[in-house]
This record gives sequence, C-alpha cells and structure tokens, in this order.
Amino acid sequence: MLAVENLEVVYEDVVLVLKGVSLRVPEGSIVALLGANGAGKTTVLRAITGLLDIHRGKITKGSVTLDGEPIGDLDAPGTVAAGVGQVMEGRRVFAEFTVDENLRIGGHTAGRSEVAAGMDRVYSLFGVLADRRKQVAGYLSGGEQQMLAIGRALMARPKYLLLDEPSLGLAPLVVQQIRDLIVDINRQGTSVLLVEQNATMALSIASHGYVMETGRVVMDKPAAELREDEDIREFYLGLRGDDASSFRDVKHYRRRKRWLS
Repeated sequence: MLAVENLEVVYEDVVLVLKGVSLRVPEGSIVALLGANGAGKTTVLRAITGLLDIHRGKITKGSVTLDGEPIGDLDAPGTVAAGVGQVMEGRRVFAEFTVDENLRIGGHTAGRSEVAAGMDRVYSLFGVLADRRKQVAGYLSGGEQQMLAIGRALMARPKYLLLDEPSLGLAPLVVQQIRDLIVDINRQGTSVLLVEQNATMALSIASHGYVMETGRVVMDKPAAELREDEDIREFYLGLRGDDASSFRDVKHYRRRKRWLS
C-alpha cells in the first residue's frame, strides 16, 4: 500500500498548501484524486515522488510510506528506485528525441535485457507508438505524446504509477483510449493514483476516490458512492443541468449560486 498520512506541505516557508491530507492506494487498485485547480492535488504527487524541493516546497508534518517503509525523505531517483513512477501534467516528452530514445531514457537505470522487455511491453500496450518508434516525439499528436509519457514511466517498472491530468487537452475519443490504457496497465499489476479534473472518466475506472478542496480532503468514498453522491453529481459531474460540467467550473458555479439565492 502507498499511504499518505496527515501530510502538511509548505512552499517558500510561508504558504501552507496541504493541511493534513491522508489517502491510501492499496496494491492492485486505481484510486482517483479529484478537485478544482489549486486544490493541492499536484502537490500531493510531488510530496510522494520527491519533487517538492525543486518547487521550493517541503513536508512539515505527516508521512509518506510505501509498503510500510517511509519514502517521504527520498529524492526523485530514490522514489523511482523504490517503485513509484509519475507522469506529470503536460506530458513533457523529450521533443527532440525519437519515441525509442524517450523510452530508453525512461529505462536508463535498467539492464539491457530489462530495457528490451520494457519496450516490448510498452509497444504491446501502445500499438500506435510501435508504428512511430523512429519518429521524433515533438511531431506526435497530443494523445500520442501522452501515451509516450506513460510508456516512459512504465520503463522503470513501477509498482505504483501516479498520473497527473492524463486527459487534459485531449479530444473525447483520445480520452477514452487513455482511460482504457490505464485499465490495462492496472490489470497487468500496476497500482494507479489518478489525479483528474475529468471526474466522469476517473470515477468510471477507480475503486475509490478522494475529493480535495483548498489543501484538504473533504470527501473520501468508494468511487461508486461518489458517482451517486448528490453534491458530486451536481457540482462535479454536471448531472443536474446548469453549467457545472467539470471541476474547473466549481468555484464559479458555487459563487453564482450564492449570488442567485
């Protein structure tokens, strides 16, 4: 189990961004972490994967553990070695390198046979990348770049994969493809923590979900219960009419409701 317990994170020694966040990702599961922009979702991922330092953040309270062992003090390479991989928001592939080269970079700590096995796995999951393996990554479509970013993270054979907004900016058909690929990756034994503003997609594949607002977890339920929760349906899934179709609309929507009442 990947576990975050009572986590507090401060940026620049001044701004308290996470305020006692706790969540768990059991082995073999897909867990969704939902919330509006600025809720603190990406900061949770940075705290897990050792990327807080480069953003001038630090953990001031709480813990991050992997299978009972603390990993909150590890840097990014140490976290990868421990079995946690992350795909950051915005894909961030190496645009000047080919698909093959991007994948080899993702497996740079592995032996030659492990790299070959990893590439075989990635190309079996992402057939479109196999057809473009010699193509420069910067010329791939947005969806193909997202697949490459996920594939590159898989090259390190993570036990836990953290995905930050994998559907962001993609067409609905491509979002469906990414959704199905996440399910396939999970079926092959990789646990997933999925940060998403597309709540409909995330809750359709997750077993459990957490909802964050302003640095706190405000809701923690099985995904099936979140899908049926009245507030989630109204504010986050857009199933009560009005215009709250995504998490990006939540603050505006709530403010407008107060003005109209």
